[in-house]
Amino acid sequence: MYRSGAGMAWNVFRFCTALRGLGSIMILMVLGVVGVTYYAVVLTNFGPALFLGGLDTLISFVVLILFHCLLVMLLWCYFAVVFMDPGTVPPNWKPAADEERGEVDPLNGVELSNLQSDPANQRFRYCRKCSQPKPPRCHHCSVCGRCVLKMDHHCVWVVNCVGALNYKYFLLFLVYTFLETTLVTISLLPHFKTYFSDGEIPGTPGTLATTFLTFVLNLAFSLSVLGFLVLHVSLVASNTTTIEAYEKKTTSKWRYDLGRRKNFEQVFGMDKRYWFIPAYSEEDIRRMPVLQGLEYPSTPDFNAQEF
Repeated sequence: MYRSGAGMAWNVFRFCTALRGLGSIMILMVLGVVGVTYYAVVLTNFGPALFLGGLDTLISFVVLILFHCLLVMLLWCYFAVVFMDPGTVPPNWKPAADEERGEVDPLNGVELSNLQSDPANQRFRYCRKCSQPKPPRCHHCSVCGRCVLKMDHHCVWVVNCVGALNYKYFLLFLVYTFLETTLVTISLLPHFKTYFSDGEIPGTPGTLATTFLTFVLNLAFSLSVLGFLVLHVSLVASNTTTIEAYEKKTTSKWRYDLGRRKNFEQVFGMDKRYWFIPAYSEEDIRRMPVLQGLEYPSTPDFNAQEF
């Protein structure tokens, strides 16, 4: 039984290693879908329609402006998630001492070792894989092989973990992807309907196939991303990550739920000018330690029960 269990664990890590190898492939797939969509929308359909005059020119102009604006934001947010570190535990980080003891200095090695050996102590968390203490809401990612601050999940599409420092960027990527794919689906719907008409369809076989493929792909992405958006909107509203959603089921009251507005600000910041771009203002970074992924306020009622 022991050997069987060891074999299962070894297979899991082989799978995690395989996921790491998908990195460049997934990025190329995303860029491939963007390229096919750009060709169908701009070069095949609405670009040439700009010169038809009348209402066709106006519709094409509006579609192209919206398409390019959303595409820029989509790619900006996508590569921000890809290249932004989600947040790692600082070297030699140690949890602060128990507030009941009135101490503010980090625990030393002996104290930390004693806390690790005490199963009744739930205030301090330790990662056996990284051999280091874990801050609140931090989890170990087997794909990345490290602990990630406020880890939500590992996303193969962005080839990165989604955590404290890039969760906002991931959400914006979902929003702009949904808006872009919905725009493409609606704008290409009249062209798609002609495939099922009895009249002659203008265009070469290559352009017709590209338009058909683009419509199907964007419709599929729009519907699937909508499901992810609904899920993550509910998570942000309750200040919960995907991983914590399972932990939350075992508690009657979630300690980090501070109300919808404050929960939203803990992800997007307080400066409204930065809510729709993958960045934070310097003022928000300075006055909101939560954006660094190490400190998280909890509800007063929960603190009163704990102490």
